[in-house]
Amino acid sequence: MANRRATDALTTTARATVVAVLMLGFATGALASSAVYRWVDSSGITHLSSDKPPAGIKYERVVLASTGKATSPSSGRAGYSAANATNGTRITAASAEQVARRNDVVTSLRNRECVVALESIDRLARGGQAVEPAEFSRLQQTADQNCSTDPAVRRQQEDMAARLRVSKGDTCIDARNKLADLLEPGGRPTRDQLKTQQEFIESHCTAPVR
Repeated sequence: MANRRATDALTTTARATVVAVLMLGFATGALASSAVYRWVDSSGITHLSSDKPPAGIKYERVVLASTGKATSPSSGRAGYSAANATNGTRITAASAEQVARRNDVVTSLRNRECVVALESIDRLARGGQAVEPAEFSRLQQTADQNCSTDPAVRRQQEDMAARLRVSKGDTCIDARNKLADLLEPGGRPTRDQLKTQQEFIESHCTAPVR
């Protein structure tokens, strides 16, 4: 049972959206123009932009700091500008470095959304079961919204999606379960057995995105 729970945790982790929130300290002011916004619209399409979403839409905000350190995630329900203005904190413009970092973050997040959507589309298409049209349309629109229009980059994203599918497939699930069985209390695997199993997982079952 423990190894099955470990597999479920790995699957959940692979599907989870991981957003790094990098916040600038209050002493230097809120860099509103260097923020990245992520939200899901009423159709379920994921959007990533340096511009705020329309009023009334919940969003996640990534604020870039020159330190590169991270604090806990914050909700997009209330911006920092109003709070800082009340405290007399000066709002400063984003530097070229921060704008470049913001663009890198947007590209990285869009790449992840693209790869996850492409993998889901491929999995549904190969599943041999009836697919909900609305779900398929949502995934396709998310891919269209976030995947690159550059042919070379798009091929890389499709390759990552294929590797993600393999990492979530039966072969890799069995490989992780076998490793968990080898590590069970009372088991006596040889060093070579552990090494072989771990190397297989690292080579074939490591998800390209989380």
